[in-house]
Amino acid sequence: MSRPPTFAPPSCATSRVLRTERGDFAVLDAVPTAPGRATALLLPGYTGSKEDFITLLEPLSAMGYRVVAVDGRGQYETAGTGRQDEYGQAELARDVLALAAALTEGDLDDEEREEARGEGVGEGGLHLLGHSLGGQIARAAVLSDPAPFRSLTLMSSGPAAVVAAQRDKVKMLSDALSVLPMDEVWQAMQALDPPQDADTGDGEDLRRRWLRHDPAQLIATGAQLAAEPDRVDELAAVGLPVHVLSGERDDVWPVELFDSMARRLGARRTTIAGAEHSPNTARPQETAQALAAFWDTFPVA
Repeated sequence: MSRPPTFAPPSCATSRVLRTERGDFAVLDAVPTAPGRATALLLPGYTGSKEDFITLLEPLSAMGYRVVAVDGRGQYETAGTGRQDEYGQAELARDVLALAAALTEGDLDDEEREEARGEGVGEGGLHLLGHSLGGQIARAAVLSDPAPFRSLTLMSSGPAAVVAAQRDKVKMLSDALSVLPMDEVWQAMQALDPPQDADTGDGEDLRRRWLRHDPAQLIATGAQLAAEPDRVDELAAVGLPVHVLSGERDDVWPVELFDSMARRLGARRTTIAGAEHSPNTARPQETAQALAAFWDTFPVA
């Protein structure tokens, strides 16, 4: 679990609803004061939310990037469905494509929209980033349709299923969610995921976020983390520029797996010193600089 140091967005960001053809999504939308270089869409991980990226918003917007961090379906302030079968990875990937369309095509007429959808790999308008589970959902979206995206950043998101110890934790959590209300599971959640990286005050914001998650979403996506196949070769075949970023330690996937995945993808590789599974909260300035350094290699659209 990422633990943002605050849930209050910076002055550069607005908390709002982004309307898409697949429903409404809660987002934090940070707009640069100077003319923008590009837009980045950020997807949080398992048990996370848009606030996991809150300390990246100000530095990235100051570097000229519009940054849109989202609560996925059933996460925190985005409504859930209560049905596990509606949280399949393919469905969540379609949500990402709908978000991309809303951000890049919202002001286009029908003819311009069709032309935009016909652009080639890497010629779309968005930089896509996914943290942990969000990275595997982002990968699925790119494999379904890479056209909306200029690049993909996989932050602390491995090539396949999480390690055995994490699979055991996910199973224990899912078993508890199947029989207990969310408030009773909170204490178990704290025991399963002890504090790391940043923490949030007395934990009340984290507890409030947890209580608003849809347990069906947590059970379904937990099962995905435990069974995700290796799709690195499929992603490499797409040809989209990829950035693999992680902390120097990680207990969800071994750092060596990030290294080998980057080699297989021919990807840019960044390791953030002093960070673990959540460099976005542990070392936000260094993480923002690494992200911007990658995105700056693309010409301004």
